[in-house]
Parts: sequence; structure tokens; C-alpha cells
Amino acid sequence: MAFFSRFSNLQAFKQKLTNQKDGSFNYPEAFVLIITGIFSALYYEFNPSSMARLVIVVLPSIMILVYNYRRAPSFWTSNIVIILLATMIGLSQFCTVMALSLGMLIGFRVIVSDSEDRLKLVSVAVITSLMFYYVSVTLNGRNTNCHEGFLAPTVLFVSICTILWQYWSIHRKYLSYFKTSTQARERLATMVSVINKLTRFVPPQIWQPIVKTDSPVIVANKRAKLTIMFSDIAGFTELSDSLSADNLADILNTYMHSMTLIANRHGAVLDKFIGDGMVCFFGEPNSRGARQDALDCVAMAVDMRREMRSLRQTWRLMGFEGLYVRIGISTGYCHVGNFGSSNRMSYTLIGKEANLASRLESAAGKSDIFISQATYDYICHDYDCEFAGTFSLKGFDDKVPAWQVLDPDVSQGEMSKWIDHTLPGFNLHLNFKDVKNYDYQEIKKRLNFALERLEKEQRSVLKQDSNLDEPKS
Repeated sequence: MAFFSRFSNLQAFKQKLTNQKDGSFNYPEAFVLIITGIFSALYYEFNPSSMARLVIVVLPSIMILVYNYRRAPSFWTSNIVIILLATMIGLSQFCTVMALSLGMLIGFRVIVSDSEDRLKLVSVAVITSLMFYYVSVTLNGRNTNCHEGFLAPTVLFVSICTILWQYWSIHRKYLSYFKTSTQARERLATMVSVINKLTRFVPPQIWQPIVKTDSPVIVANKRAKLTIMFSDIAGFTELSDSLSADNLADILNTYMHSMTLIANRHGAVLDKFIGDGMVCFFGEPNSRGARQDALDCVAMAVDMRREMRSLRQTWRLMGFEGLYVRIGISTGYCHVGNFGSSNRMSYTLIGKEANLASRLESAAGKSDIFISQATYDYICHDYDCEFAGTFSLKGFDDKVPAWQVLDPDVSQGEMSKWIDHTLPGFNLHLNFKDVKNYDYQEIKKRLNFALERLEKEQRSVLKQDSNLDEPKS
């Protein structure tokens, strides 16, 4: 796996190697060309051909060394180096040892070049070597002999040393890059982990567009038609006086966790938590239309009320009684967006309709969902509602009409998926959506047992009552 991990980084390393400016000589082939030119002149006793070779090859090689010091490799410089190597191969009339030695340097330079340039460089090398081979044969005939003496072994030795040095240099640079990239990946993983944690404080509808498009974050807001929901736990304040802080926090966290899952499932923007309450809204930044936003909000509120039944039953078994959710919903125009300063801002909403939803929530009773007239007009064809009356709400001069959303399960009568009834000494909670097929027999057994006990207790009570009614002798 480590090999494949390193292999995946080769392309990035190659790009880094291409752009590297570390003060080293990126074309050590120039040293080989200089040595080959000088030793060729010595080998051929400074004859005219060897002197011409010295001028043609050595002077450009020196210029390449000077020019490319502290410069990144480029296609044109690589092209010139390959032309000079191919020129030396052609002028030596493809002397076997020298051709292989200098050809290895050409091959190495082609390998480390960009893939789109390789065919061009190979073509240049072939054409140049053939052209200068023809020039050498025309001027000198076929009398070039480089197989004897020190020239060919010297060029081979220097070429091998140069290639080994090149590979060692690349390996050293790669290890340095790999270490740097590993540290960068670790920093990136840390940043991603931190961002994932921070996103829990921001609604996903807000942070996801920022991450995907890198859109600017500025203090800005706009007027939009929203459906807003305020909810809290009725009876929570009274319960908090009799519970420890740990139990209170456990109840609140359980409630918030369940309600958050429901809000996310329906696509709501969870604005904030306020004590035991929460604020959600639909319509921005992704609206499905005013009517559908209102329907989605009411559907979410109904699911929250249903979920509260299950939570309430769990809390009853733990000894915590009397916890109910109450909800207020309104639809209308508000200002929504980023409020605050450039250093600290919050995505939220302000407006009269938000205040109305808050006031309706305060006016609602246990397990009630109060909606405004505007919301009722949107959802009345899909949900059964009854008029709850008009209310004098704080901040509103006129009385405000409110409608109560009835539970769809209750309105279905015998087809209801919920049975929830409470009396002193009696709690019945049945959620048919959660009942498994193999549990029906066990439930019937328990209910029959409870009915038998109920009948015995009833007969005992009736017998006691009859004994009390008999006249004393």
C-alpha cells in the first residue's frame, strides 16, 4: 500500500520537479558534453574536425550551465541539450559505446520531460543525429575510429556517473517532497476534521454552498417569504425545578437530538436553539414554493409531535412526567441572511412573521400546533384543522386568528397508527409503526393479562361497595 501511495504522488512530484529552483544544475548532461568535446579534441590531436566539434558542442554547453543556474527546466533548454547530444552521436558516426552512452542521457532527459513533449524530443534527436552523421561522413569519410583508446570508456563512465547522480538527486528530491506532502496531508486532514466539527454549529444549507463553490461570506440579507416554526417543551420549566442538572441535560439533549433529525429529514433550516426551544424555517436558501414550504413545515411539526409521544413514554418509565411539545407556525415575508459584522455573523431571520410564530407557540397548549391564517390557507386542503380562536398577542395591536392542526392519525379513527392515552395510574402508548410482526402475540398476551387483572380489581371494588351498602343488623 505504501508503494501505491507513493506512486499516486509521482505526477505531482514531477510537476514540482519541473518547477524546482533549488540552485542546482538541472542539466548535468552539459558536463558530459564538455568532457566529451575536450577529450575528443585530445583523442583526435586537435584536428580540424575535433576543433569544430569542440566549438559546436562545448560552447553551447557552457552557456546552458551558466544560463540554467537557479532556473527551472524548460522544453526549449531540454530541446537544445538533446540536439547537442544527438550532434555528438552523429559526428562520432554512431560509435557503439559513445552512441549508447549519450543515448542513455537522451533517454533520461526524455523521461523526465512532460509527456506531451516526449515525441517531439525523440524526433529531434533522431533527425539531428542522422543529419550530423551525414555531415561527418561527407567531410571525413568513414574513417572515424573511436573503439580504441580512452575516449569511449571515458564517455561511458562519465555518462553512467551522470545518470546515477541524476537518479540520486531525483530520489532525494522525491523523499523531501514526499515528507512535505505527508505533512500537508496531515494538516489537511486536521483542517477537514476541524471543519467537520465546526459545521455542526451551522445549518448544512448554509455551509455546503460555501464549501462547494467557495462563495464569499459577507454581511448581506434579503426579503423572502418564509414559513417559520417555533417550538418548546411545555412543562419543562416546572420539571427543571425538581430535577438535577445532569438529568435535565440528558432530557434536553435527547429531545434536541430527535427533533434535529426530523428537521434535517424534512429539509428545514435549523436556525437556533433557545433553551428548551428551537427555531426552524423553510423558504431560504432553497425554496420549493411558498405552499410546499408551508406543507413541509407542518409535516415536520406533526412528526415532531409524534416523536414526542415516544420520548414521553420513555421519560415516564424513567419517572419524568408531563413533558409535551407545543409549536407555533406562521408564513410571511421576513429578512433572512447574514447578520452581524465582518468578524462575527449569524445566518438568521428577523421580521414580524417570526414574532408571530413565537407568540403562537406561547399561546399553544400541550401537544398543540398553532398556525397563522396565512399558513392555514396554504395547508388546509391537506391537513384537518380546527379554529382555535383569536388571541391578543404581545406586539400585535389586533387580535390574531389561529388554527390548530389536528393529528392525521387521530382523524383516521380506527386506522390510526398511534394509541396514546393517559389516566391516573394508567398509561397506554401504542405505536403500530414500530411494532414488529413477531411482537403481536406478546402484546396481546400482555393486554389480556392486564384485562384479567382489571376485571378482578373491578369485581373486588364492586364487592366492597356492595358490602358497604348492606344494612347492619
